[in-house]
Amino acid sequence: MHGSASSDRLKGNLRSIQAMLLAVAAFSVMDTMMKLLAAEFPPMQVAALRCLASLPLVCVYVAWRGAFRSVLRVRWSLHLLRGVIGIAMLALFAYGVKTLSLAEAYTIYFIGPILITALSAPVLGERVNAARWLAIAVGMAGVLVVLRPSGVGFLTVGGLAVLASAVGYAVSAVTGRVLARSDRPEHMVFWVMAMMAAGATLLAAPSWMPLEARHLPVLAALAVSGFLAQLAITEAFSHGEASVVAPFEYTALAFGMAIDWLMWKTLPDGFTLLGAAIIIGSGLYLIRHETVHAESEHP
Repeated sequence: MHGSASSDRLKGNLRSIQAMLLAVAAFSVMDTMMKLLAAEFPPMQVAALRCLASLPLVCVYVAWRGAFRSVLRVRWSLHLLRGVIGIAMLALFAYGVKTLSLAEAYTIYFIGPILITALSAPVLGERVNAARWLAIAVGMAGVLVVLRPSGVGFLTVGGLAVLASAVGYAVSAVTGRVLARSDRPEHMVFWVMAMMAAGATLLAAPSWMPLEARHLPVLAALAVSGFLAQLAITEAFSHGEASVVAPFEYTALAFGMAIDWLMWKTLPDGFTLLGAAIIIGSGLYLIRHETVHAESEHP
């Protein structure tokens, strides 16, 4: 019985790692669209547009899964908490990414995985072994290399906004893991998107700026990427241990640097490249660590 439980845990972790990598790619596209919108609209309106754009696709998905019949049978307190955190998280990120490059924003955001790991032990009761702690520590050392001891690019208003967003993300991710024990993934995706859309729209209404036809392609890309990202991130934290899944968000730095170059012709400096190599290396080690353990239990 113990071997079967261990096997199921490892399978769940590997499945969640794949979902996380898909989520990172989709979030990178979504964040690019948010950065483009943040150049023209207030942060709270950007947060509202992100949710309103994806909500119709979420509704179609929930209906296809036949989940609307029981959509009201959920743990309301935790869903409301995730909705409030989500609104603040999106608005703060939109504010920060307006002045920071995606690579800089993602680097600061990388404090999220270590916060998730720290929370996963007391809140979720997960066991974080020495190998995972070491890999995560190496990844965070890479973040420090990117930030540099002087903290340039960190202690700015935009940097602090992204940092606060990362804290909110960590709390939301762990809360989602708790919710997954009782609520369907479809309900989790629907309610967080619906609550964020309603709340952010109400807050953005007083200073709402009109949209133009040229914004439609950006909104369409935002809708599809945001929808796919939300499904993938929910899948990632619904089946695997948060302390295992979270470090794979480090791959976002590679996506961010590529997009920064393609869109804005900006390249990271040597410290950022060195830090990126350390961070991604730690993520690859974690993938190998999980795979080797899975194979040893299935000779």
